Parts: sequence; C-alpha cells; structure tokens
Amino acid sequence: MPDGTAPGDGGRSLPLSVRLLGAGVRGARNVGKATGIDRAVQAATEEAMVAAVESEAVERALVRVLQGPLVEEAVNGALESEAVKRALIEALDSEMVDEVWRRMLASDETQRLVERIAEAPEIRAAISAQSVGFLEDVGHTIGDTTRRVDDVVERAVRRIFFRPRRSVPTERAGAVTRVLAFALDVLIVNLAFSGLAAVVALIASAFSANGVSGIAFAVGGVAWFALEAVYFVAFWSLAGQTLGMRFFGVRLGVAGSRLPMRRAVRRLAGLALAGLALGIGFLGILFDERRRGWQDRLAGVDVLYEDNEPSAAPWSHLEPVDATAPEGSGMTKAPGGRGLRPQHLSGRPLGG
Repeated sequence: MPDGTAPGDGGRSLPLSVRLLGAGVRGARNVGKATGIDRAVQAATEEAMVAAVESEAVERALVRVLQGPLVEEAVNGALESEAVKRALIEALDSEMVDEVWRRMLASDETQRLVERIAEAPEIRAAISAQSVGFLEDVGHTIGDTTRRVDDVVERAVRRIFFRPRRSVPTERAGAVTRVLAFALDVLIVNLAFSGLAAVVALIASAFSANGVSGIAFAVGGVAWFALEAVYFVAFWSLAGQTLGMRFFGVRLGVAGSRLPMRRAVRRLAGLALAGLALGIGFLGILFDERRRGWQDRLAGVDVLYEDNEPSAAPWSHLEPVDATAPEGSGMTKAPGGRGLRPQHLSGRPLGG
C-alpha cells in the first residue's frame, strides 16, 4: 500500500525491508517501461520459446510421445467411451451432416470425380475381370454337375450293354460334358454366322430386287461349314480348348496345352466321320477306358477335366518374413502386428 500498511491487517505498518523491496521493484518496472527493456525481454523470451518448439529435439520427443502406447490407449479409450459414441451418433444424425452431403453430391467437383473414376482403365479392367470371373464360376458349377452326370450315364449304358463298370475314377471328360460343350460351340458359331449373314443379305437386297438366290444359299452353307471348321481347328491348335470346353472346364490333354495344326485337322476329320457313321464313332467315349472317340484316336489326344479350383490371389503366395526386417526392405508390418507385408499393399508409396 502507498502508506506502508498491509491491506486487511488493521492498518498495521509493514516492515521497512518489505517497503524498500517493493519500492525497488516498482522503480525497476518504471525504468524498464521507460527504456523499453521490458519489451525487449518479452521479444527475446518469445523467440527462445519458438526456437525451442521448432527444434529437432522437441520434434523427436513429440513423435515418440505420439507413437507411444499412452496416445494409443487414450484414443482407444475415447473410441470406446459411451459419451463419445453418443456424440458421434448425434452428429451423424444431425441435419447439418445431411445438408453437407446434399451439397457435396450436388457439386460439380463431385460429378467430375465420379466421371473420372468411372473412366479409369483400372475400374474398367476390374469390372471386366469380375464379369469373366462370374461366368467362370457359373461354368465351374455346371461343370461339377455334368461330371457327376458323366459317371451316372456311363454306368447306365455299360449296364445296358453288359459291359463291366469302371474300376477306378478317371480325369478324362465324359459324354455329357463333351456334348454340352460341343453344343455351346455350335451355338456360338451360329450366332456369329447369323450376324454376318444378316449383314450380307441386307447388302445384297440393296443391289438385287429378286432377293437371295439359290446360289447364295449354297455359298452360305459352304461358308457355314468353313466357319465351323476354322473355329474348331483354330481354338484346338491355339488354346487347346474351345469356348464351350472352357466354360464346362475341359481341355485337350496335349503337351504345352496346344494341339499341332495337323493333328487338329485330323481331329476335325475324325469328328465328321464319327457323325456321318450315325454316331457310332462317339460310342468309344462311353465304352473305352480312356473315353476316346474316333476323333480323339485319329488325333492321338485325350479330353481331360480341368481343375475347377479358383486361382489364388497374387499376394497369397508371399512367404512369411521376420518381423525384424531392416528398413528399406520393401516390407511393412501388417495390421494387428501379424507379420509383414509388401509396402505397396500398406497404402503408402514405396520409400515413403
């Protein structure tokens, strides 16, 4: 107090030492304000604090704290808190969130983003792969059923003709599966030929008022047989199976999965001979131990079932790696601490 008395002490005077100390502090404060020393001290203190916060030591200390178990436990505790859950649910149910979503979806930027994603080649490739995979799954399911029917039909026919039953199972394709695959191939060729014939007939009708002549029908028949022959020979020699065979899960059992062109032509000739002989040439599929008809014997080939197991994902073949792998090895710890996985699968760029 200015008069040297302590406040709330009944007016009792302070000691002389206390009054002198207070006068010295007030004097130093006034001198500092008058000379600007107090502002210089504040500026120097502020710069020192900023330099300390921006130093590498403080940065390393913050990183260690954020990566430590205390922060993780605090976050997990907050996420498991009922109060936090209620607050999040109330925020998501609020009209503000709905309004934000409406504006976001109606914005031009979102529309452009959706168009960009839809036009991405990766998305188109993924959709195509899923479509092909779906068709293959359907074919595998049907193929599993036809395999069982193959055995049932073979047993029934052998019993009717007093032939001994097959003693051991076989991986060679039976009659039902092969007939269905052949029928699907013929359907595919007919659809392709019908489209081509419709285009040719439309062009011919534009130049001829009499329509399609008998010669055109004869040429069309020859073209149909030629297309059938080219279809089967090409697929047998290039892929070892036709589209119908692939759908039902069968293929030619030849080395390298391809049938030489000469043997493919011989198989086509055997197929025609077996059909012209009122189907007698196909009976070997039911009675022969190797399930071979005339066409298979002429080409020296068997028709085998394919393995219907789906192919594994590329990353499923990765070998386990020690968790103490060195930095820069291209591996990163998998979620939950269960081993390592390639860094490009962890959502971060390599070398990040």
